[in-house]
Amino acid sequence: MQRSDAKIRIEHLKALIAKYRDSRLTLNKELISPEAEDALKKELFDLEQEFPGLVTPDSPTQRIGGKPLREFVKVRHGERMTSFNDAFSEEDMRAWLKRLEDHLGGPLSSFLPHTSKLPPLFYCELKIDGLAIELEYERGVFVRGSTRGDGLIGEDVTQNLRTVEAIPLQLLPGDEIRKRLKAAGLSAAKYNLARVQGGHFVIRGEVFLTKREFARINRELAKKGAKTYANPRNVAAGSVRQLDPAITASRRLDSFQYDIVTDIGQTMHEEEHQLLAAFGFRTNPNNRPANNLAEVFAFRDHWAEPARREKVDYEYDGTVVIVNDNAVFARAGIIGKAPRAAMAYKFSPREATTVVEDIKVQVGRTGALTPVAVMRPVNVGGVTITHASLHNADEIARLGLRIGDTVVVQRAGDVIPQITKVLPELRTGRERAFRMPDRCPVDGSKVVRDGAIARCSSKQCAAQHREQLYHFVSRAAFNIEGLGPKIIDKFLDEGLVSDAADIFTLRAGDIAALERFGERSAGNIVSEVAQKRRVTLPRFLYSLGILHVGEETAIALAREGAGRHQMGGRRWEVGDKRYELGAMSIAKMAEIFRGLSLDDLQEIPDIGPKVAQSIHDWFREPRNGKLLERLEKAGVEIEPEPQSAAHGKLAGKTFVLTGGLATMTRDEAKDRIRAQGGDASESVTRKTDYLVAGTDPGSKYEKAKKLGVKIIDEKEFISMLK
Repeated sequence: MQRSDAKIRIEHLKALIAKYRDSRLTLNKELISPEAEDALKKELFDLEQEFPGLVTPDSPTQRIGGKPLREFVKVRHGERMTSFNDAFSEEDMRAWLKRLEDHLGGPLSSFLPHTSKLPPLFYCELKIDGLAIELEYERGVFVRGSTRGDGLIGEDVTQNLRTVEAIPLQLLPGDEIRKRLKAAGLSAAKYNLARVQGGHFVIRGEVFLTKREFARINRELAKKGAKTYANPRNVAAGSVRQLDPAITASRRLDSFQYDIVTDIGQTMHEEEHQLLAAFGFRTNPNNRPANNLAEVFAFRDHWAEPARREKVDYEYDGTVVIVNDNAVFARAGIIGKAPRAAMAYKFSPREATTVVEDIKVQVGRTGALTPVAVMRPVNVGGVTITHASLHNADEIARLGLRIGDTVVVQRAGDVIPQITKVLPELRTGRERAFRMPDRCPVDGSKVVRDGAIARCSSKQCAAQHREQLYHFVSRAAFNIEGLGPKIIDKFLDEGLVSDAADIFTLRAGDIAALERFGERSAGNIVSEVAQKRRVTLPRFLYSLGILHVGEETAIALAREGAGRHQMGGRRWEVGDKRYELGAMSIAKMAEIFRGLSLDDLQEIPDIGPKVAQSIHDWFREPRNGKLLERLEKAGVEIEPEPQSAAHGKLAGKTFVLTGGLATMTRDEAKDRIRAQGGDASESVTRKTDYLVAGTDPGSKYEKAKKLGVKIIDEKEFISMLK
């Protein structure tokens, strides 16, 4: 091929590849298969190898390549790159708007152009957890990219940004730009397009790493035995600042653009996003204008929902709210390093710092003494937290925690407050060490050690009794909704209940007479209790609060222990787990378990000597026998388990859950497993068939990998349930 022919062919290939890239990334429309596009790129590469003098900076082949740099060159920004101040609540946002309007000297709307229709006051963008960049184009060709740095001076990372496919190396042709502007309802005549295509043109955006790509990189590192990365943002930032662009290219960064620095006649920030898309840049399709703060709040709340955040393939930690009118934005100016007319309206933090003001000890239903941190109130994940369990003395020692320490606190699984770290650098010298008490703080009985657990030696401890009632009505037990700890405390204090059986004898009139209770709330409680008198045997056994008997042990005890005996005229076939459990009386159930010896109990899978002794002793304790009699007299019944579970598609399979699920809670997932005959266990063993791994899986994930347990994600799990 002659050089002149090669030049024409190269120009055609570059234009066509750019067209396909733009359609795929900015229009979300694939005009050609990736394989075919790769073939065109290969042809272009071969031609450029044959005619190296025809290689230009805007060629797609220049996305990957270039020699490693020794260091980054400093770049002075033409206009300062600012950051944003943070807001975490609606009150913060209202206060921001008031400060802004006070500075401007009037309501925001009064500074907008007087037209027949008032334009939106604000523009809302998702605040992506990435790295801010500035892109410069000369005559429509990408010539330089830089980081924000200190806002005034950044680093030249052009070679690395060339590897990011979402950043166009050349802007679209004029005809295509005009076509897109018209489709967006914008007049091309309003804008200085000559400056865009024939002069110096500057825009800004964000480089980030998708969750999918982050997971791929970490999988490859794990296979090599290398240390994995903590979060996508660190990888994105580190990739942009790699001296070797080949490493950056291997990490497949993504990018959105959101700001035009060069004045080409734009008047609204919303308009800038439309212009950027028309020029061939990738913009975030989830961004929206807002007419008022109410719409800003709705936008923020919509994208703050955990299920929605999980579905989006990039990390974002809030929204950016910008005054839409560029003239008003400029008039407001800058305070510190942030513009007055914009705010990062962030989601409630998943972690925060606070001070542990005290450590108190509470006594649980089994007599276990649990130290609880009393903290200075702090908002984490949208909830004000003042208490966090410290579990036991060993955990306090592991953390090195003292009363008065500053700590990092998070909500484990977005629910349970948890102290994860102590910041000893902030100690003043007035902090105090904590010691577990030798006597029960409730009844003064001697405290005994049970492994890592300190336990009250008195079985009559009032605190245990109160906690047992909380446990009795919990979701995994009788699941009596609306009967929480505060209401139970009130019933105990007023003498309405003395044990679990009294719950089923409550009358609406008795409850309505109490302070802060009305007829409707009283009626709701009595109605809910009446609907929960019937419960399956596993739930009933769990509700009794027998020491060491959790949900899984209760299921095994019901299926395998009681399964040795005839119940309701039917008999379980324990060996292959095809069983049908008919209704039975509480008296019959008590008779069965009192008849089981320690050896009988230890033959049940997962029940060892310690657990067996606890069960054996509980059913022989006279006080517990009287409770069972009172429950039966109050109308509590043990109902059959659903027969579908006996022959379900998951029969004989054991599942363990770890991490957060997007479509259901863990309890719901366990219920669905059991409804189809499977077992839901809390611990991973060689007998585990499947580990269901949600988001942020814990140590069970690593143990499952070591043991060779099959690991499935939420999508596969739901498919199995179907």
